[in-house]
Amino acid sequence: MYTTMLSAEIIKTEKTIKSVYLKREVELEIFTPDNLLGNETLNLLLLNDGQDAEVLDLQNTLSTLYNQNRIDALVVVAIKASKDRIQEYGVASVPDFLGRGSKAAAYTDFIIKELIPFVQAEVQFPINGKRAFAGFSLGGLTAFDVAWNNDNYFDAVGVFSGSFWWRKKDLKDGYTDADRILHQLIIDTEVKPELKFWLMTGTEDELADRNKNFIIDSIDDTIDVIKELLKKGYKRPDDIAYFEMVGGKHDVPTWGKAMPAFLTWAFGRKLFN
Repeated sequence: MYTTMLSAEIIKTEKTIKSVYLKREVELEIFTPDNLLGNETLNLLLLNDGQDAEVLDLQNTLSTLYNQNRIDALVVVAIKASKDRIQEYGVASVPDFLGRGSKAAAYTDFIIKELIPFVQAEVQFPINGKRAFAGFSLGGLTAFDVAWNNDNYFDAVGVFSGSFWWRKKDLKDGYTDADRILHQLIIDTEVKPELKFWLMTGTEDELADRNKNFIIDSIDDTIDVIKELLKKGYKRPDDIAYFEMVGGKHDVPTWGKAMPAFLTWAFGRKLFN
């Protein structure tokens, strides 16, 4: 059966939540279509570095995709980072070699125990569809870590130019690829989380090339994440999507251009039943 959606305006609502775990107020922007009837399946996307939503052109992107019938009903929660971003983001179980990510476990607790219940209470209708967590750079690494360890709350992960280089040993101190924290987390996890993954890099993300193989580290590290996921039993393309943007840079405008590809992958509308 062919179904259509009425033209939707995307409503942005600004909220603040007092977090016990982070010991601060967290500012949010919640994007919701204005044509919800209450009988549709309603999906959820949490987005790190929500302070960049305007530069991402997120509101207009959502509106365009809705009105082209390309995505299902979706609530997007853009979580604004604080001046403590470098400590709150990271891998919860292991700080990096400079001690960064020391509050990542508290950030995980905020997401699971405070933010998700808060959002469900704020949204008029039940969030009963797919749930995804996405982010950019270090925020992408964090989204992966939170979802990986809480797959009962999330169905999918989106990582734009992820900081998969995050490591427990500095390059000058005898670093090897085994020192990458996220890759080791995947290896050490015994039970495979029920998740799907969308991973994006840009060919101009950076210039660094640790192993001198003429492939920038951003791409190398992301491909190695995919390799570890495949070893874990995930399949391509069913479970893993990789999007390499030619000319893509490590910046918000690039990620904004990639956003429609992620949204249609995660929440693409099926017009025929």
